[in-house]
Amino acid sequence: MSAIFSLVFGQRLRQKEHMSDTLVLRPGTRADAPAIAATIAAAFLQYRGKLIPESNAFRETPDAITAELANGGGAIVAERNGEMIGCVMTEILEGDLYFGRLAVLSTARGTGLARRLIAAVEADARARGLPGVRLGVRVVLTANQKLFNSMGYVEYSREAHPGFDYPTSINMRKALR
Repeated sequence: MSAIFSLVFGQRLRQKEHMSDTLVLRPGTRADAPAIAATIAAAFLQYRGKLIPESNAFRETPDAITAELANGGGAIVAERNGEMIGCVMTEILEGDLYFGRLAVLSTARGTGLARRLIAAVEADARARGLPGVRLGVRVVLTANQKLFNSMGYVEYSREAHPGFDYPTSINMRKALR
């Protein structure tokens, strides 16, 4: 992660709803890999049986996440009272910051956490001087598409997963400059 991003998030962005209830967004580390994998698995359960082909998120492992982080990928994690309740993975793609595996536990949905995680990705991209942020979303996940559209992301292409002759995924981008 860039030094500027570390400084911004090293200060631990906090949102207090109750005196004992603190939300912290921070860069994920290799030590977080087991919790990141567990958070992704739990958050993506709602999509089991709804996505064809099935999401690779169901095959995420702590070892794979550790390797991603060791090879230049990034993560932002959200914790409430020391427990991980959300996360997102990042990597450089075509000169932009790409995010995937946006995951919010069911107990934290409806609180604006997904928006905060996306805003943190955008802040990281800006701190790195990158021109935009990219993501991929399944065609069938229309509510997710609406969220991304509402935050300024626009579709730039569609693609089919291997073995499919019709689009199954939408690629979106938000220009930051």
